[in-house]
Formats: sequence, C-alpha cells, structure tokens
Amino acid sequence: MSATALRLIRCRRLSTAGLPGVTRSQRWRDLRKVAKVTGAIVLGGCLFITYEVAALDKAVTIDTSAIHREKYKSYIYLRASPSDEKENLTGLTHTTRRELHKAARRFLEISSRLLLRSLDAAYWMAQGLLKERVSNVDADPHEVALWVLLKRTQSANHLVRMQAVQELVDNCNWQDYQYQTAAQVMDQRTAVGLARTLRADPKFFLPPPSLPDMDDNSSAEDGLRQLLASLPQSEVDKCVQYFTSLALRESTQALAAQRGGLWCFGGNGLPYAQSLTSVPSEKVESFCLQALVHHSKFQSHCDHIVSNGGLQLLQRVYQLRRDSKKIQRNIVRIIGNLALNDRVHQAIVQSGWLSVLAEMVQSPYVTEASHAARALANLDRETVKEKYQDGVYILHPQTRDSSSQPIKADVLFIHGILGAAFKTWRQRDRSPLEDENDGGDEDDYTECWPKTWLAADCPNLRVLSVEYESHLSDWLAKCPAENQRKSLAYRSQELLRKLKMAGVGNRPVVWVAHSMGGLLVKKMLIDASKDPDLNDLFENTKGVLFYSVPHHGTFMAEYSVSVRYLLFPSIEVKELCRDSPALRDLNENFLNMAKEKEINVLSFAETLPTTIGPMIKILVVPAQSANVGIGDLIEVDVDHLSICKPERKDSFLYKRTLRFIQETLHSTIGR
Repeated sequence: MSATALRLIRCRRLSTAGLPGVTRSQRWRDLRKVAKVTGAIVLGGCLFITYEVAALDKAVTIDTSAIHREKYKSYIYLRASPSDEKENLTGLTHTTRRELHKAARRFLEISSRLLLRSLDAAYWMAQGLLKERVSNVDADPHEVALWVLLKRTQSANHLVRMQAVQELVDNCNWQDYQYQTAAQVMDQRTAVGLARTLRADPKFFLPPPSLPDMDDNSSAEDGLRQLLASLPQSEVDKCVQYFTSLALRESTQALAAQRGGLWCFGGNGLPYAQSLTSVPSEKVESFCLQALVHHSKFQSHCDHIVSNGGLQLLQRVYQLRRDSKKIQRNIVRIIGNLALNDRVHQAIVQSGWLSVLAEMVQSPYVTEASHAARALANLDRETVKEKYQDGVYILHPQTRDSSSQPIKADVLFIHGILGAAFKTWRQRDRSPLEDENDGGDEDDYTECWPKTWLAADCPNLRVLSVEYESHLSDWLAKCPAENQRKSLAYRSQELLRKLKMAGVGNRPVVWVAHSMGGLLVKKMLIDASKDPDLNDLFENTKGVLFYSVPHHGTFMAEYSVSVRYLLFPSIEVKELCRDSPALRDLNENFLNMAKEKEINVLSFAETLPTTIGPMIKILVVPAQSANVGIGDLIEVDVDHLSICKPERKDSFLYKRTLRFIQETLHSTIGR
C-alpha cells in the first residue's frame, strides 16, 4: 500500500476514534473507499507524468489539447524561439521535465489532501458533526487559493462571482504558471470580467492564436476585399454601398460583373472613383475597414463577417498595422459592433481578442481606451445591461472597480460639426511660454477633461460622449446621398435610438453641448417628448449646458462660400442661416418645454474672434445668438473652438461647469 494511503488510514483512525455509533466495519469500508480513490489518483498521476515525458521527448512544446482533458488542466508553457541552438533546446527540455515532475507531485499531494478532506466532510456531515474541517487542508494555501477562487467564479451567486474576479486581480503574488493555468481553465464570463477589471494582469489572458505567415501586405488587402465582396447588399444605405464600391474598385472587373456591377449609382461608371493602383496597401486597407465598420452595424452582416473568417483576418491586420492607430481603432470599432450580438461573443473570445482589448483599455490614450471599453462593455453581460452602439462611448466608468460608487446619473457630451467624441473636449492647448509663466506641467495635460477631471470630481456619474459623422470617409469623393444624413431630423432619430439602447433615460440626465451639438440636443428632447418609447429620456432630463450654441443662427452662413464651408459644410449652412424659421421654431418649442419641465439651463458665449485660415478672423456665434432665452448667459474671453476646452482644472470654465452639474443633480448625487 502507498505511503499516501497509510497516511489516510492513520488520519481516519484518529478522526473516527471514540465516536459513538461508529463501528470497526464502517471504518474499514470508508478506508477501502479512500484507498481506491487514492490509488486512482496515484495511477492517474503516473500516467500524467508518463504522457508528458513522452511528449517532451517527441517535441519541445507540450500538446496542450491533450492536457486539456486532465481534471485540473495544469499547463507548462515553453516559449522557445525557432532560432535557438540544439544544445539550448536540450537544456530547456531537461529543465521543463524537472518542473513538470515537481508540478505533478504537487498536484497529487494537493488532490489527495483535498479529496481526504472532502470525504471527511461528507462523513462528518452524515453524523451531523461537520465543523469546518475543509479549512484545515494541509497544503500550501497559495496553491489552493487559485482553485478556490476559480471555483467561486462559477458560483450561482452573482456577488460571489464578482468578488472572486476582484480577488483574482488583487492577488499580485500569482506565479506565471498560475496565470497561464487560470487563462486556460476560466470560462468566457470570467475572462471578460477580468478584462474589464482595473489593474488586471495581462498574463490572465491567452494570447491571440498564431496565424500563418504572410508573404506580403497584399494578402491582408486581398482578404479584406474578398470579405467585403462576400457581404450582402441588403439593409445598408446608399452611402455605405457607394464607399464599399470604392474600396472594391481595384478588384477584378470579372468579380464586379459576377455581382451585377459595382454597388453604386451608375454601375461601373463611377464619376468619383479613383484608381488605387498607386495607393499604398495601408491606405487601401483603411478604406476597406471604413466600409466594414458600417457593414458591421447590421446584425445579419455580422454573422457573415464571423462565418467568413473576419475575426481572424482582422486579427492579422491588427498585428500587421501595429504602427497605425487609425487602422487599429477602426478594427476595434468593428469588434465593438460585432459584440452587440450575443451569439458571436464566443467566437470573439476564442479568436484572441480579449488579450488585445484588455491591453488597449488600459492605454493612457483616451481614444484607444474608449474604443476598447465600448467593445468590452458589449461583451460583459455579467454587469452591463446596456449596449453601446458605434458612436456612443463610455468615458466613465470604463472598467469594473470594486471601490467605485453606484452610478446615480448620466452626463452626455455632444460635439459640434466637424468635432469628435474626444478631441472636442480636450484641454485647451497652451503655448510653452504660458506653461513656463504659470508653472504648468505638461504631464497634467488631459486629452479629454470629462474623462479625467469630471470623473474624478463626480465618480458616481456615468459620463458618455456621443459622436455623429459629418462625413463617412476619407475619400475625396462625396457620397451623392450623404446630405440627408446631415439634417438635424435624421441625426436626432439616429442618436435617440442609440441612446435608448445605452440606457440613457433610466437615470437623471444632464446634457453638455458645443456649437451645433446644442441644436441637436434641443431637437432630440423635442422628438423624445413626442415619442412614448422615449418618454423616460425626456422626463429624466434635468439640465442642459450650452457652449456657444447658435440658437438664432450665425453670420457664418452668410459669409463667403470658401469660409463658411470650413465650419458648416453642405446642409448645415441652410439650417444655420440667421433667424431662419426652422431655428426659430426649434428654439420656441425648446423654451416652452424647458419652462414646463423646469429644466436647468446654462449658456456660455464667446467674445473673441476665431482665426480661420491665415487671414480671416470672425466671431462665429455672437452673444445674441448664444442666448437661448432661459437660464444664465455667461460671456467668456475665448474663441469658438476654445470655449469648450478649459485651460486648467481650476479655470473658471471648468469650475462653473462642474458647479452647474452638481447643483442640477444635487438631490441625486450630492456634493
């Protein structure tokens, strides 16, 4: 009989000695059961070691798919470079064997002890005398702790699962092999939770699977074109069809003929089409990805993208274009759109995207972190009930944090024409002379003050930034049907639909808008007040803050064509004409609504002209136009572009903005 079995017998004799009702035959039956199970463990351990040694003799790396069938799925990883010399490989193999034997012995010891205590617990429970004996397992607590936490992540209790994930992150003493073991045994829900947990170690996530080597960049370019060509033409609007055609322009005419002509107006006779023969592959890939971003907004197209190997192809392009932040952002936008569909979550995780997103969400750059945060939030069905469509970005909270306060209200930031979800709200750029005179530190600069400053001052707010497109593509061509996408009516309906999916309206809301974004906010609130499905969003609006919003139009619409189109291209010019009937009706309806619902309003007005080009300076929105007719109007000595960009956290613009938000939501969030 093995030494382990003898130890078990001695333990059982001690544990049952002197107990009333415990006969000798009962003790021997228990001991025989323990001996059988222990023998099975020892035999299994021997087979485990024999198998691994044979695998090591055969190759340097271990066949992890075979080990995956073992009960505890313990893995040993070898990261040998193909260029290593033979003698180095031999030494590495011997080292790995030693570690493998040590791990196997440890596995057997812990398994035996855990099994013993489990049987012991069952026996004492049967006698009604269980007294927390499982806590006395004679094993290294650090070894057992990992398995206990992983087991707790499978609990039926939501709070227990959440706490287990947090404790996995908080324990900074895991060994590399423990990270690697956890990466392979945890389920999808736990892995996503770790990716969304602040300070999670990247070693918790399996790296993306190895992809075959590419001969050149053209294979990625060709793959993107083939993927685009395989997508259906249904559901997408004419502009998406148009730009898809441009991305496919370099494809063979035979392919176009098979599909009945290019997807645009006029078949092969594209008036704006450009030959891509001399365009670098990176630029072509960028055009293809822009088209895929729009295709991925349609659920049926997402299924085609996944089934046609799109996730692996995007992984390849992502790794290939490590130096192109724009391409990587568009790829993550696509992943975020795909993640809106629960049925493709498993495919996203299995294709290695969690490790990429977990790394990106902790980026110091707000754009990269926010794109990854949206994708991860759409994957996280454990703690996130909302879904974030393309253009709705979470600035706070971007990750899970056990110390964070419950979210009590939402603050939404809406940019103006030619603005963006992040750059519009950056800190005002300061000259080196200003920094020197004021003792400023460039390390304090923030790319997005709502994410950095507001989130710190009001941690119990959810801060969202909304982005809408003033143009679809970087192509010099202009989509013939694009004007309809730029009207206030179209954008209002589109954004309301997205905000409803994001759960806006379930809590009190404060809107913060710059320039034409303020007109869009007024239009959305009026539309929401008339739609029963959006009534919560309207009823829960508590305040609106306007930065230089042209409530009564702007002189820019009457200026020369070459100047006005710099800030207000195409259809916006007509909507922004000074004293236009449309603007007058919009403002009157908003005033009546704001007064009736007692919505708090604050407006800032610019007093300095904005420099446009090398010679032109103009006051874009005069104070008279920035006055909405309700609430306070504050004139500030800044230009149109800088009015929403505070110079410092202690500047008047930011402090007054913060005070307005806190006062508006005082009963909800406190000070």
